[in-house]
Parts: sequence; structure tokens; C-alpha cells
Amino acid sequence: MSEIAADPSHPRYQSLLMRHRLEEAEKKGMLAGSALIAHGRGEAFDYLLGEQTIPSALVATRQALALLTSAKHPVISLNGNVVALAGKEVLQLANHLNCPVEINIFYRTPERMEALLNHLNGIKQQEGFEVEILGAEPDARIPGLEGPRAKCCSRGIFESDVILVPLEDGDRCEALVAMGKTVLVIDLNPLSRTARMASITIVDELTRVLTNMNEILDSEKPLQTTTNYSNEQIIQAAFDHIGAFLAS
Repeated sequence: MSEIAADPSHPRYQSLLMRHRLEEAEKKGMLAGSALIAHGRGEAFDYLLGEQTIPSALVATRQALALLTSAKHPVISLNGNVVALAGKEVLQLANHLNCPVEINIFYRTPERMEALLNHLNGIKQQEGFEVEILGAEPDARIPGLEGPRAKCCSRGIFESDVILVPLEDGDRCEALVAMGKTVLVIDLNPLSRTARMASITIVDELTRVLTNMNEILDSEKPLQTTTNYSNEQIIQAAFDHIGAFLAS
């Protein structure tokens, strides 16, 4: 992708960089028309978090990593925005975990799938990651869903026991939980149905979470789950942080 025309010292540089990545991905046909709207909604919540990883989000991140590293068949599910914003970081994480990634998108067309697969395979080749990229030939379906987004791969999403689904929609999150899977989500909106339905909810920005995960895996192994973890308390902590921000 082309370089962003902004000084890295700009206070909004990271936000501008993410927007630029989406703009470039849209030009390549990787995104649906609603992708930029969804990203803008997330940015609004990130402002309220102070554009930082709050302590409760880091607790959830560590819990999610502990579950991923102890899973029998972990999988990372990717939509267009995740591929565009953090393709390298998510493949790095999958490389750490020795697990596949699977592209599963709401508005599925052959053209979009080809663009997303080409983008990921280009990163994989450039970085030398040994990661299986699934999604091109789905051979299973997620029960309870209709349309193209129900399609999945038996070696990926369908057989997973622990699944990381960044930027998920509520219906699919609910369907995956109903399948008995441990569902880990990254969602800046603590009000969303996805956040409330998931097993673990990380209320943080996608690239910050993936950077944190990769850094933790570089330095801390093995990871242990927290026995008294409460996702409800994690979400409430995000609400409390936003409330304190608004009151300040």
C-alpha cells in the first residue's frame, strides 16, 4: 500500500494511518461499502477510551491469549476491515499460535475474496509466515445463519474450539457461541451485542490488541488463564472508564 502523506509526529497519526489503509483497501476492492462507516463508529468509542489500552482490556487480552495458547484447534476469523487494518499483525499472531486464519465476510463476492486472499498471501510471502489461509473454498456452514456469511471451512471455523473474531457482528458471534465455541472478540463498543455475547471481550482498538498479543507472546510463555475472570466485570470496567472520561 502507498505511504500516508502525514507526519508521524502528528497527534492523530495513528488514526490517519488506519483511515489511509482502509482507503487503499477500498480501491483494491477488498471492502464493502459500509466498511468505513463501521470503522468510524469504532473510532468514536476509542476517543472515549482515551485512545489507549485500559487496564481491563489488558486483563481480557491476557485471558484471551491464555485460551488461544491452550486450545486444541484455535482459529482466527477475519473480515475485510481486519485484513485491511492489520493483515501483517494478525498473520504474525497466527504464526505465533501455529493456527490457521479464515476469511469470512458478510458481503461475500468472488472479487472481494480474491482481493483479500491476494493481500494476505502477499504479506505471508513477504514476511515468511507459515500460516494456512482459509476461506477460498468453504465446505461447511455455521448453523443458525443464512446467506454467504454462514459458509465456512471445516478445517477452520467449523472445527475450532477457541476462535478469535475481531470486529464481529452480533448474529455470527451468537451462532458461534451456540456451537459451543469459546469466542474471543475485539470490539471498541461495549454496548454491542457482540461484546455482551462473547466469552471474552477486549474493549480496545484492533491494532493495539494485536501488537499487545504479539509482544506478550514474544516474552511470556506459558500463559495461565485467570480462574475468577468475569467478562461482565471487564465490560463494566470499560463503561466506568468512559463515564469517568465524560465526567472529567
